[in-house]
Amino acid sequence: MNMVRRSAFDRIFQEMQQIRYRLDDIETALSRWNPPPLEISESKLLSLPDNLRKTYMTVASKGECSATLTSNLTGRSRAIESSYLNQLARMGWLTKHRDSKTIHFRLISGKVLKERPQQR
Repeated sequence: MNMVRRSAFDRIFQEMQQIRYRLDDIETALSRWNPPPLEISESKLLSLPDNLRKTYMTVASKGECSATLTSNLTGRSRAIESSYLNQLARMGWLTKHRDSKTIHFRLISGKVLKERPQQR
């Protein structure tokens, strides 16, 4: 009985260690972001339509996404996600950059926001 309990605790401990290693990897990846992404208030985020909010949250969870990766994560077609990502970029929620043939989208940062000319 005691050995069964011990092996269960060992498995739980190993699982917790794996979770900790994954969290460390995520923290390291986020700390490399320079400049860090702009913090968006919940009320402003809720002002987005549901379809765009889902796309935005997918990009936010990954840090950077292509239309293909976003469509794989949301379950919607690549063409639809490409349209939504470009809409978010035009609205100022995301920035985009080309990496060879693929266009990647990421959250807008405070630095990018300051560099943009004021729109009237």
